[in-house]
Amino acid sequence: QVQLVESGGELVQSGGSLRLSCTASGRNLGRYAMGWFRQAPGTEREFVASINWRGTGTSYRDSVKGRFTISRDNSRNTCDLQMNNLLPEDTAVYYCAFREGMWTETLAGVESEYDYWGQGTPVTVSS
Repeated sequence: QVQLVESGGELVQSGGSLRLSCTASGRNLGRYAMGWFRQAPGTEREFVASINWRGTGTSYRDSVKGRFTISRDNSRNTCDLQMNNLLPEDTAVYYCAFREGMWTETLAGVESEYDYWGQGTPVTVSS
């Protein structure tokens, strides 16, 4: 079993920045990919970003490219999402996700490919 805990979500003004962090814990984590998804009120959960085990492969949804950066520190089992130039449409609950096994860009944004999920951290961007 894997546990994921997110932190860093808060209220921020449009144009501001936030850094979300996710910590994974559990026995024998092995090699795993990580992802961030978000869900705004009244909408479906959507893919935001993903990163492979080595940190050499990343994928982003188009609307966050150039503004968000995903990174990871395997020594601490953490995955961060640096979010810059935030917009009101970025308002959502952000979820960390864990995928066992290999990462492929093709499947990076597929929600069903992830095995474990965090509880989410809310981000509100005011205009």
